[in-house]
Amino acid sequence: MVAASPLAGATPAAADAGDDLKQGGGSRRRVWRAGDHHVHSEYSGSFDTSTNPPKFQKGGDAVYPIVTNAIMAKHFGLTWAMCTDHGGPTHSKVNLEQAYPDLLRSRVLVPEVLQFWGMEFDAPALDHHTLMIPHHADEAQQLFELESRFAARDAFPSDPGRNTEAKMIEFLKAAKDMRQKPLVIAHHAGRSATGLGVYGQDTPREFRNGNNAAPEIYVGFEGAPGHQAGPLNGGARGGYGSHPTYGGFDQMTARVGGLWDSLLGEGRRWWITATSDSHVHWTRGGSDFWPGEYSKTYVHARQDYADIMDGLRNGRIWVGTGDLITSLDVTAEGQGRSAAVGETLTVSHRKRTDAEIEIRFRPLERKNANGDRPEVQRVDLIVGQVTGPSSNLDSDTNPTTKVVARFGPRDWRKQGREYVIKHTLRNVETDLYARVRGTSTDEAEPLADGLESPWDDLWFYSNPVFIQVR
Repeated sequence: MVAASPLAGATPAAADAGDDLKQGGGSRRRVWRAGDHHVHSEYSGSFDTSTNPPKFQKGGDAVYPIVTNAIMAKHFGLTWAMCTDHGGPTHSKVNLEQAYPDLLRSRVLVPEVLQFWGMEFDAPALDHHTLMIPHHADEAQQLFELESRFAARDAFPSDPGRNTEAKMIEFLKAAKDMRQKPLVIAHHAGRSATGLGVYGQDTPREFRNGNNAAPEIYVGFEGAPGHQAGPLNGGARGGYGSHPTYGGFDQMTARVGGLWDSLLGEGRRWWITATSDSHVHWTRGGSDFWPGEYSKTYVHARQDYADIMDGLRNGRIWVGTGDLITSLDVTAEGQGRSAAVGETLTVSHRKRTDAEIEIRFRPLERKNANGDRPEVQRVDLIVGQVTGPSSNLDSDTNPTTKVVARFGPRDWRKQGREYVIKHTLRNVETDLYARVRGTSTDEAEPLADGLESPWDDLWFYSNPVFIQVR
C-alpha cells in the first residue's frame, strides 16, 4: 500500500510540489512549500524512574527512526519537517546526546527535506506545544537550555513549581530575549475540552497572556490536529474523545466567530497550522498518517530554514487535508495597494474604501494518497471586524465575524491551472480581516466528526489578511 511504503512511486502531492519548486528554480522568490512541524520519532520513548538518573527506552510511544519520517515526508511532498519528541524526566539530555546526532545524520541522508530541531514541549500549565529552534550552529544547546530549565516534566525528582502559568510566562520571556528566537505553537489545543466552549488544559486567557508576553514567539495553534486516521481504526479524529473535531479541525478554529476569530478580532497575529502528530501509522494499528500523507501546512517561503521559520512567524500560511488543493492565495487590494495572507492592507478613510478580495486555488490534478480525485464543492469568504484588545481575557467569540459569501463551481473561473474568485467588500469603514476556507463536502458549516473516513471530509483554511483603515 502506498501509504505505508516509502518505496512506491511518486505521489501526486509530491509531483505537484515538484512543479512549484521548479517555478522557483535557483531564484530568491517565494513559493508555497508544504511541511509538518509536529512529528514523533522513536525518541518519544519511556523512562524507568526507579533508577537515578532515569533510564530512557526508545520506542515507548512512537516507533520510527528520525530518518524514516524524513523519507516519508519527502515521499508525500513535504520540503520541510520537524522532529518533535515528547519530554520526560531528564529528556533534555536524551535530546542532546542521542536524538540530535540522529537528526544530523537524517539531514545528510534526506537533504531534500529541511529538518528543523525542536521538541513537543511540556508547556507549563498547558497541553503540549511545538518548540521550534532556529537552524544554527548552537541549536542543540539552545533546545537543551530551554527544555532543561522550563519543560514541566524535565526535572527529576519532579518539581510542581515547573507546572504553573507563571513558569510558562517566564519561559516565553526567556525565549523572547534569545538572539536566535524560537517559535511556540500550541498542539491539539481543544483535545481536553469537554464541550463546545468548555475548555480543558488550554484556555483563551492563557493564549492571550502568552501572546502578550512574547507576540513574536507564541504565534498560534494547530487548526487541524494530528491523529486524523483515528476513525480508520475505530477511534476519534485527532484523539478528541471528550468533544469532537469539526471537519478534522479543532473547535477553536472551526467555529465561525469562535475563539480564533476572537483573537483575530483583537488584531492579534495568531495563526493556524495542520500537522500529522505521527507516532504509529494506522496500517500498523496506530491512529496516524505519515507526515504529508493527509495534512499539510503550506508556508510561502524560499527553501531555506530562516525563511520558512519567518513565514510561520508572520502567518504566510494556509493549511489543507487530503490534498484537496495544492495552492491557495488570498489577496486584498484597495487604493492601489495590496496585501496577501499574513499581511496588512492599509487604506485611507478619506477615499473610496472598497476592497477587492481575490482567491486563487489550484486543485489536485492527479490522485491523492488515498487514490481519490477530490473536488472542491464550495469556498467561503469569512470576514470579521478588528476592534482591539478585549477587556475579557476569557472571551471566545467575535460576533462581527460572518461568512459574507459562499462560492460554488459556477462562481469561479479557470485561469491556467488555477481557479479564481473575486469579491468586493463595499465601503470598508472599520479595521477588519478576511480569511478563506473550502471543502469537498456539502456541509454549510463543518459538522461534529464521528467515525466517517477522514478522506470523505476534506477542508482547507487560509490564515487572514488584515485591512486597516487610517
